[in-house]
Amino acid sequence: MKPALQLYRNAISGHCHRVELFLSMLGLPFESIDVDLAQKQHKAPSFLAMNPLGQIPVLRDGELTLADSNAILVYLEGRYAPGQWLPRDPVGAARVQRWLSLAAGPLAFGPASARVVQLFCLPTDPKEAIARAEGLFGLMEGELGRPPFLVGERATLADLAHYAYVARAPEGLVSLQPYPAIRAWLARIEALPGFVPMLKSPVGLAA
Repeated sequence: MKPALQLYRNAISGHCHRVELFLSMLGLPFESIDVDLAQKQHKAPSFLAMNPLGQIPVLRDGELTLADSNAILVYLEGRYAPGQWLPRDPVGAARVQRWLSLAAGPLAFGPASARVVQLFCLPTDPKEAIARAEGLFGLMEGELGRPPFLVGERATLADLAHYAYVARAPEGLVSLQPYPAIRAWLARIEALPGFVPMLKSPVGLAA
């Protein structure tokens, strides 16, 4: 029988990987449906009917269709693992939300954008994106000097939302060598049950 969960994704997308990673860690079977970005399948009418913004990933869970990777993480946590990856106390929830906001801001417009420039050989100066990445990584390095994960002693959605684009930052010419706490944090995530790696691309720096 076909799994109820269907994920429309692309292997090079960190936004997609964070959802794939969480589905794997939750042990949820799902059907992976590749979206060919080069052929603009994400702009086809059938896809726009699921997400008018024309962005991946999109998750279908039975009759429910959800877009936006962070929103999908929150849904999956509440539906399938309530309270395990998103604290229910006000302070803990706010701390996770802070990192989800950073994932949609400095992470997306920093290391993720710098990586896109290299992946697609864009005629864009990546200097500003690299500077944003280094600013975010400086913040993360300082905060990870105390707890093992971004919001304390346990991994949360905050960690899953950041993992892929941090791990693949060297592909965007952002070195991880100056950040030992971040590199140790990446290793801790990679040691979690159900971890699946993100596809490596042969661009940028040697990680």
